Amino acid sequence: MKNKFGFILIKPQLGENIGASARSLKNFGFKNLIITNPKYDWPNIKAKATSVGAFDILNKTKVFNNTISAIKNFDIIFSFSARRRDINKKHINMNTFLNITKKIEKKKIGLMFGPEASGLSNLDLSYANYVVQIPSSPKFKSMNLSHSVSLVCYEIFKLNNLKLTNQQFFNKKIGKKGELSQILKLLIEKLEKKNFFKPPEKRLSMIKNINNLFYRMEPDDKELRILGSLIGSLSKNKKKHN
Repeated sequence: MKNKFGFILIKPQLGENIGASARSLKNFGFKNLIITNPKYDWPNIKAKATSVGAFDILNKTKVFNNTISAIKNFDIIFSFSARRRDINKKHINMNTFLNITKKIEKKKIGLMFGPEASGLSNLDLSYANYVVQIPSSPKFKSMNLSHSVSLVCYEIFKLNNLKLTNQQFFNKKIGKKGELSQILKLLIEKLEKKNFFKPPEKRLSMIKNINNLFYRMEPDDKELRILGSLIGSLSKNKKKHN
C-alpha cells in the first residue's frame, strides 16, 4: 500500500473489541494499532483471546494517555462515525474517503474510532481533518467498534487489492455439447418409455425445460460420464430375487 494506515481506538471499553479489531487488521494486511486510555489494564487477556492469532498486532500496539499524543505522527486524520455530528468539520461519505486516500501518496493516515458507549467526543473530532460517516440503517445507527474497524479495513483493502477482490474467471473445462446432447437424448428416450410426458401437448415445453436445466449446469467431462452412468443405471431392469 502506498499510504501507511494507523487505526486509533480512543478510550476503548472492552478488551474483546480491541482483540477483534486486531484480528481485522491482520485479516486485511494492516499492522498499526493504537489505543488511548483503555478502560481495563493493558495488556488485556480478553483482547488476546478474541484476537485469534493476531498476537503480533497486540504486542506492537501503542498505548497513549491522550488523543493528541496518539495522532502526533500522522499527516492526515479521518474520524469515523455512524451518524452526522453537529460540528464545523468536513463530513464525507465512505466513497469520498476512499477517493481521497487513493489520490494522496506516501502519507501517514490515522483512522480514529471512538469508545463503544458514546463515540468520539467533539474535542476528539476537532483534531480530525474529516469526519467519515459509515452508512447504516437509519433505524439503528449504533455500530460495534470492532465492526466499524472491520468495515474500514475491508474497504481500504479492496481499494488496494482489486485483483484479489474482483471475481476470478471460472476456469472450468466444460464438456462438449455433443456429449451432453447424447445423454439428454438417452434421458428423453427413457422418459418416453415411462410415459413421463403428460399431457402430450406439453411434451415440447417439458423437453425445453429439461434442456434449460442441464445446459445451464455446464458439466465437465467427468460430470458428463457420471450423469450418463446415472441415467443408464436407472433404466436397467431390477434383478428378481429368489
